[in-house]
Parts: sequence; C-alpha cells; structure tokens
Amino acid sequence: MAASVARSGTGPKGRLPHPEHHRTQRVGWLRAAVLGANDGIVSTASLIVGVAAADTSRQTIVTAGFAGLAAGAMSMAVGEFVSVSSQRDAERADLAQERRELAADPVSELSELTRIYERRGLDHPLAAEVARQLTNHDALAAHVRDELGITDAARARPLQAAGSSAAAFTVGALVPLLVALVSPSTPRIVVVAAAALLALAGLGALGAQLGGAPIGAAVVRITVLSALAMAITAAIGAVVGTAVG
Repeated sequence: MAASVARSGTGPKGRLPHPEHHRTQRVGWLRAAVLGANDGIVSTASLIVGVAAADTSRQTIVTAGFAGLAAGAMSMAVGEFVSVSSQRDAERADLAQERRELAADPVSELSELTRIYERRGLDHPLAAEVARQLTNHDALAAHVRDELGITDAARARPLQAAGSSAAAFTVGALVPLLVALVSPSTPRIVVVAAAALLALAGLGALGAQLGGAPIGAAVVRITVLSALAMAITAAIGAVVGTAVG
C-alpha cells in the first residue's frame, strides 16, 4: 500500500517517470572517438602499405608504423583541443554578451524571448507568460538555451575531445600495426589492407548504430574511401621507392 501511495502523483496514472537517453547527449565524444579511430586505422594502414610497397623490411615498416601512431595521436589531440577550445571561447564570448544585454535592457530581452516562443508556435499571451516565468527563474539560462542554442549536451569540452581523439586514434592505429608485425613479408600489403578494411567496416557499423544512421551506407562509404586512400598511398610508395632506389 505504501509503495502504491508513493508512486501516485509521479506521473500519468501513477507511473514513475522513465529516464530518457538521447544520442545528442554523446555527440561530442562520439564524433571525436569515431573520427580518431577511423583516422588511426586509415592513416597507419596507408603508411604501412606505402612503406611496404617501397621497402619490405619488417623493421622499417614497424618503425614507420609506430612513428605514425605516435605522431597521429598527438596531432589528433592537439587539433581537437585547439578546435574545441575555439568553440568554447566563442560560447564564453556569447555568454558574456548575453549577460551584458540582460543587465543593460532586461525589458527588450524579455520581449526577444517572447518573440522566440511565438515563432515556435505559442500564441502571444502564452509566449509572454512562458518568457516571464523562465526569466524569473533563470534569465541567462533561458536565453542561452533558446536564443543562442547552447545546451549542456553540446557544450564544448576541449580536454574530453582531445583525450577521446588521441585514445581512439591509438586503438585504431594498433590494428594495422599488429597485423604488420605478425604477417609474412610477401602478402603483407594485402593482409594489412584487408585487416584495416574489416576493422573500418566494423567501426562504420558501430558509429552508425550509435548515431542512429543507416549502417549499410556508413560501411560502404568508409570502406570504399579508405581502400582508395590505401591504394593511392601504395602507388606513391612504390613510385618513390623505385625512384630513390
């Protein structure tokens, strides 16, 4: 009886509210992780294939692979940190501007918020009341969300993006590198390329599933473009190796 009483009033017909999880809540780290892993596999596999086309020495190939892994992971981390930091700086500038506008002319800001809700489908009296109540509760939060479109889920997080990219790149790069270590010398290029394409297909399917996108299109797109990148790199490696040799 106590349990049923406790549940009553928590929602329609006494049902407990259920937690909701949306894909936008993980868009930041998901984008960085998928991009990092994809880049790790493609760039390292292409590097190994290109070097192997010019020099079949296992030591040379593995050395180049590890160097590419380290350089790529650091590059991804720095690039993501700088890019997302710029986004964060822009967000902070917008927040500062909004604070100044609210302090200087709160009446105009309230009218602006009302017009925003009217454009979203509310009639004027209701839009004005919603704007008034949200302004009384937290004016800055209302304008940040509804005027600037900045939400907690999409907020810029440079360290998170940099760490996700570097870690994902490293994991991705280890796939072709470990295959190159254990594969025989003669079919090494074919084995590394095949392993990389399989890993990329799996990554494309995973990314599409997590992001709610069509899996087939994502797999085809990533494998075809990656195969083209490795083929071009192998051709360049063979040409350069012949010319230098």
